[in-house]
Amino acid sequence: MATTSFNKKTLGLETTEPALTPPPVTSTPAFVKKPKLAGKSRKREIPEGLWTKCPKCSTMVFDKELDLNLKVCPKCSHHFPIGARERIHSLVETCTFEEMDADMTSVDILTFTGVASYTSKLEGYQKSTGLKDAVITGVCQIAKQRTALGVMDFSFLGGSMGSVVGEKLTRLIERATESALPLVIISTSGGARMYEGMFSLMQMAKTCAALAYHAEAHLPYISVLTHPTTAGVMASYASVGDLIIAEPGAMIGFAGPRVIKDTTQAELPPGFQTAEFLLDRGLIDAIVPRTGMKQQLIDYLAYMCGGVKARQA
Repeated sequence: MATTSFNKKTLGLETTEPALTPPPVTSTPAFVKKPKLAGKSRKREIPEGLWTKCPKCSTMVFDKELDLNLKVCPKCSHHFPIGARERIHSLVETCTFEEMDADMTSVDILTFTGVASYTSKLEGYQKSTGLKDAVITGVCQIAKQRTALGVMDFSFLGGSMGSVVGEKLTRLIERATESALPLVIISTSGGARMYEGMFSLMQMAKTCAALAYHAEAHLPYISVLTHPTTAGVMASYASVGDLIIAEPGAMIGFAGPRVIKDTTQAELPPGFQTAEFLLDRGLIDAIVPRTGMKQQLIDYLAYMCGGVKARQA
């Protein structure tokens, strides 16, 4: 009797399809860093001389727009520093400014020595600013009114008042008195010039004495205070004007807040040395934005010279 063998194939249990195997486990992380590109970064830097960031509102202002607006931020009206020649150009009629004592320079009468000599500092600032000292004086026309004008520049040794600044301003005041002209002085200063010691402090009395004679002649004097106007300048000719006006936000005072607080041992009110604070308390007469300064000076001079036979060109 024949026997039949049974196996997986005859029973239909064997299949020709390959057995399924699970996929291999990989160690690839869920987040893969992008490969770094060779070469320089694509981040663009803002070229110098094109844009300026406003320190008050952080707006980036196109430099050309800022210059056309007399260095005043078009968004928040922050007043940037401005040079003496730029300010003169914004106020006087074209080609009418006749500069006085243009070549007068300081001398190191005390032979001051320190980290650097006074002579080397003067030479450095003269080269960097193009000025002989911290003030420019002359006679000009503001509209039709012939006016004696002095403008300080903070970029020259912090607008400090030394012998040259005092002498140039005194000569300007005397010229205004002799010629029956109204006087406008625009101040920005950190005070007396320490390199000249007592000779610097003497300028406070000298300029005020000249202004007393100017007042006796019944001639108007307008003092314009800009940021900052402090110490010896504020304690002398800048605070004795017939009319005292200031730019918005200007710091005005004698000593700094820390010195005053340490001396008086008192808590100082916020903003006590700003133009707005001093206007509320009567120290200054008006706050005038730089963009409207020329027209305001025209109006003030016309009013103040109404009772004076002021000379016109």
